[in-house]
Amino acid sequence: MTLDPQNARPTDKETVLPRSRKVRVLATLGPASDTPEMIATLFQAGADAFRINMSHGDQESKKAVIAAIRSLEERFNRPSTILADLQGPKLRVGKFADGRVTLVTGSTFTLDHDTTPGDATRVRLPHREIFAAIEPGARLLLDDGKLVLRVTDHDADRIVTTVEVGGPLSDNKGLNVPDVVVPMAALTEKDRSDLAFAVDQGVDWIALSFVQRPEDLAEARKLIEGRAALLAKIEKPAAIERLDEIVELCDGVMVARGDLGVELPPQSVPPLQKRIVETARRMGRPVVVATQMLESMIVSPSPTRAEVSDVATAIYDGADAIMLSAESAAGQWPIESVAMMNAIGDAVERDPMHGDRVHFTVTRPDPTTADALAEAAKNIAETVSASAIICFTTSGSTARRISRERPGVPILVLTPSKDTARRLGLLWGTHNVNTRDVESFEEMVAKAKRIALRQGIAKAGDSVIVMAGVPFRTPGSTNVLHVVRIVGDELKDYRGPDAR
Repeated sequence: MTLDPQNARPTDKETVLPRSRKVRVLATLGPASDTPEMIATLFQAGADAFRINMSHGDQESKKAVIAAIRSLEERFNRPSTILADLQGPKLRVGKFADGRVTLVTGSTFTLDHDTTPGDATRVRLPHREIFAAIEPGARLLLDDGKLVLRVTDHDADRIVTTVEVGGPLSDNKGLNVPDVVVPMAALTEKDRSDLAFAVDQGVDWIALSFVQRPEDLAEARKLIEGRAALLAKIEKPAAIERLDEIVELCDGVMVARGDLGVELPPQSVPPLQKRIVETARRMGRPVVVATQMLESMIVSPSPTRAEVSDVATAIYDGADAIMLSAESAAGQWPIESVAMMNAIGDAVERDPMHGDRVHFTVTRPDPTTADALAEAAKNIAETVSASAIICFTTSGSTARRISRERPGVPILVLTPSKDTARRLGLLWGTHNVNTRDVESFEEMVAKAKRIALRQGIAKAGDSVIVMAGVPFRTPGSTNVLHVVRIVGDELKDYRGPDAR
């Protein structure tokens, strides 16, 4: 039997203390991990948020997965966070007469509109947009970059190429076009259907795949209608060229290293990862680093040292979240993969140099009162050795501003909006509580101290910093920073209307 953190009454809910680490762990669910029991186990092992890959499975089966994630809230008394990842406009070649061919390096290979099954000299390419955009000299990458074609000639009906890197090629393999911007809609009909389903089911984030330009975000934003946050996956070279504009128009970004590493030389990905993380942090958007982070744990119970170092680098760079893909979705060791991510985060953040390294990125405040107070809260917390920064927010904007500063103490976010509490689950350093709004300054201070105690964020004798906006219940009005000390048994001494 424990205390309900909202009202201090006895409850049978299980208590999960705030994570000791600040970086978030995003776990992809799939055949190895999508049962209610496994989802709860992954949460206990360290998963802070869950990704549902809309590329696989049907919508009906995903209803049960979403319901299972939301059931964690009743069991553990913590907001749950769900990201639905749209498939995007996946480019594929057609079929071959024998199902498989071998392309010989130096030979000529043509892509055309002919529906006849292909052979070692040609195959259908059912994407007319590419024929209009392609240019001589451009590369076409097949099967995740294993085969490389160079365009020598083209017209409206065919693209003639020379095979630069040959090998086996089978039906419906993927095609990447790294050297030109293909004028394709960012959302396919499947994506629109999946997006409508996801927002109707109340997911918190929608991830948009293969973003090439800022305009790609417009349709998704319109269809979401404010019911979820929008995350742009950066996995195309064209997106790098307009990175600031894309980050400005989305709510968060993902460094999707899989396709980014296909379309660019592998050695280009690490500096680009740092650039994307830095840009997102500077502009105050949460950033997720994803793909092949603990790839060997798909089949092995332990990762390679190089993989551990890769994850640690993302944490030192200040990423908001680190993501597991096939490791937790389809691998043999999903629990161990999440536990390893959790352990790496704990170990890195205990490093005395972590605080210095995570501030290599300069995040200058915007010329607003809220930004000035967020920066001040971080500095004051260090000066007075505060145990936490506590913010009252409706939209989550104050929490995002504080998180951007990467303070050395936990950020306790108190919000009357369940949607906000859930969406902030991808935000660095936050522990989010859905609670009633306050009516007065005195109630604000009392509630901040009370919930900090109940959530295990602070103890008697600690100082905490409280941020809010006056008048209360006015979004965007953050203008108060107050340092308070928790004296005695605040839970016992408080005699307010209720504990919420």
